[in-house]
Amino acid sequence: MSEFSGEPLIIYVPGLKPKPEPAAHRRELFRCLLEGVRRIDPRSAEEMENHGHCFDIVGWTYDYYGEYRDLNIDIAAIDALVEQSSASEQDIAEAVSWKRRFLRWLYALADHFPFLMHPLADENLEIQLRDLRRYVKNNNDIAEFVRRLLKMPLQAAWKSNRPVLLIGHSMGSIIAYDSLWQLSQEHESECRIDLFMTMGSPLAQNFIRRRIMGAQESPDNRYPRNIKRWVNIAATGDLTSIDMRMANDYQEMLEPGFTESIEDHQVFNYFRLDGALNVHAEYGYLINEVTAGFVTDWWRSAYQDRGSA
Repeated sequence: MSEFSGEPLIIYVPGLKPKPEPAAHRRELFRCLLEGVRRIDPRSAEEMENHGHCFDIVGWTYDYYGEYRDLNIDIAAIDALVEQSSASEQDIAEAVSWKRRFLRWLYALADHFPFLMHPLADENLEIQLRDLRRYVKNNNDIAEFVRRLLKMPLQAAWKSNRPVLLIGHSMGSIIAYDSLWQLSQEHESECRIDLFMTMGSPLAQNFIRRRIMGAQESPDNRYPRNIKRWVNIAATGDLTSIDMRMANDYQEMLEPGFTESIEDHQVFNYFRLDGALNVHAEYGYLINEVTAGFVTDWWRSAYQDRGSA
């Protein structure tokens, strides 16, 4: 017997940098996810498409940056991604290139020795660190505002008895994790997530683990208690998820039953913008067969179990 009776809901939390206007951004994200699911199970993709309200995004970046990204910059690349069925030999070769491996090694070294972070950081990483510090310090209450944007639909879904798949990409995974921690540890909410999926996440990095909500608490209060299953997906060569494994870093969640399982999966992200491979791109993560496989399995179970509670 299912514990949920409402329609399944996928909530997506994007990462740093300005994103397109929410409605257009949602359309392209959902398009990529649907295409991935369609390749595995056309029927599930059709059901999801017919229930378009099953996919929602937390559009937090405009309030953070005060601007939108022009979607026209990405459309041709998204079109090409949808037409491509899997990573090519060239995609794989670039993802595992010595240059990317060397950069990952340098970033991993800096994660263990923070004084190396700024000397090794390029302009892009410096911007990410600046934006992350703004969140961690909660400047002008911006972090709390962003988390409220997610907690509201989570609580509404729980009250409506809807099973929830929460997806956090990059910085979005930190926002999602912190929000879940607050709901279970500070607010003592009964809200529970059916599946938590992190993509290109930095949550396993020492720099992040020391700064997330609950990091300084005792083991009983250190972690969210409201995640049924956690699936982490990291792309080969992704410099944001330099530590690609969550299971070993968050294994303390398993023994007290804060979560039933934590799984780590490695994939190839083949999104290209203007010919350049971007293994961290959210569109590439969503269309990937591993991501789509977990979404499909969750959808089949959640959709078929409606009304059996």
